Amino acid sequence: MNDTALQYILAAIVVLPLLGAAGALLPPPPGLRGRGPDQAVLRHGVTVTGAVLVLAIVLAAGFDHDHPAKMQATTDLDWIPALRIHLHLGVDGISLPLLVLSALLTFLCALYSYFRMPAGPSPKAFVALLLLLESGTLATFTVLDLMLFFLAFETVLIPMYFLIARWGGGDRERSALRFIVYTVLGSVIMLLGLLLIGVKAGTFDMVALATDNGSSLSHSTQIIAVLAIGLGLAVKAPMWPLHSWLPDAHTAAPTVGSVLLAGVLLKMGTYGLVRIALPMAPEGMHAFAPYLGALAVVGIVYGSLACLSLARQGNGGDLKRLIAYSSVGHMGFVLLGISSMSPTGVNGALFANIAHGLITGLLFFLVGAVKDRNGTTDLDQLAGRGGAALYGRAPRLGGLLAFGAVASLGLPGLAGFWGEMLAMFGAFKPAAGLSRPAFLTFTAVAAFGTLLTAAYLLTVVRRVCMGDRTTAHTQPQLADVRGYEFAAWTPLAALTLVAGLWPAVLLGLTDPAVRSLLGGN
Repeated sequence: MNDTALQYILAAIVVLPLLGAAGALLPPPPGLRGRGPDQAVLRHGVTVTGAVLVLAIVLAAGFDHDHPAKMQATTDLDWIPALRIHLHLGVDGISLPLLVLSALLTFLCALYSYFRMPAGPSPKAFVALLLLLESGTLATFTVLDLMLFFLAFETVLIPMYFLIARWGGGDRERSALRFIVYTVLGSVIMLLGLLLIGVKAGTFDMVALATDNGSSLSHSTQIIAVLAIGLGLAVKAPMWPLHSWLPDAHTAAPTVGSVLLAGVLLKMGTYGLVRIALPMAPEGMHAFAPYLGALAVVGIVYGSLACLSLARQGNGGDLKRLIAYSSVGHMGFVLLGISSMSPTGVNGALFANIAHGLITGLLFFLVGAVKDRNGTTDLDQLAGRGGAALYGRAPRLGGLLAFGAVASLGLPGLAGFWGEMLAMFGAFKPAAGLSRPAFLTFTAVAAFGTLLTAAYLLTVVRRVCMGDRTTAHTQPQLADVRGYEFAAWTPLAALTLVAGLWPAVLLGLTDPAVRSLLGGN
């Protein structure tokens, strides 16, 4: 497929959800209402997100896989000439997998919501916010101008805030407020860093800045820029100790909100580090890499210990909160890979990003189903009800939950294994100039974190899926996996298996692009 056709497809992928969001607020044509306007607008959401997914697959099929380091499907138009800001879009081997993942997860969330709409205000607003969120995330992974990146990055905050505050549960308004305060403050700091790079380099073009590889920026400018940009992106990553908004947001969010928050929004922070900080200010990243690595491994151990505490009997742990804390640990491996500044580590970080989106997205879907059936996600209550034997009461649901857990702990042959292993390999042999003893220590601590991860996830499987077999026969049967749940979850489980068995599909895209980015070629 020629680049002009791909150019139009990429532009449509970014613009279509935005137009769909506006269309969701309009009255549906009488012939398309089905059983009513609510069903019509939910059907509209499935249709638009499905069309975007199809376009993303077509783009991936037409992508020149022999040259994944090259920006493809590019559009470059003057937008605000006085400020040298361009409407510049494009994809390479780094952004393409994230684009497809975002389109897939949003479609699955829209499909799931069509059959199980979360309690809250009008479905019109829900679908419009979902589509606006999709447009912002897709734009974040495709724009090639620093100011457009910032605008796209910010676009996702408002819809996610309202999805938590209006369709969430528990302490949703406080959790949503905490989410927006943390992320907005981080974004303001990040904007200062982006402006500093653009003004000092004389351009906001991300391709030109990456090719320049920081040669037009002084050492002090790079230090300040990486500090500001890194702090803003670290909040979204989330990096310990800037993670504290995450567990509350996940616990309060509706199921689809948690899926998108874990599967897409967290990836925006780490993507920004790879796309902006690493190639544009390499000296600044080199200076901060040991600190980033140290905070990453603290996050790995902290997240695992928090999950282990929640998983223990009698602690009143919440299963959804536990999965949220697990994200702090898993994203720690992503940050560790980036901090190594080596091709192996950065490739591992990008692979772990995709794996986390697939696996944790599946886990949040499954936890939502457990809550729908039991009315709670409290681990003690679930085990006390013979949660038990999810294997005996809902075998397919229990089997999928166990599959998600073993994939999350990094079982070889599943997607979770490769990213974390490569991130540790990258830390074992970091880029030239970084302290080898320090990174060997980080590697050892991260390896210990994998043992803690296995401990808490196997505890969860034992308590929720197996439970107390002596009381299992007294518990009523639960509805097993329904048709729409099967449709929403199967792609994630299948891709988790495919990525684990055939990692070259993803690494073949990212590796040439990463080497080009790190080398400034």
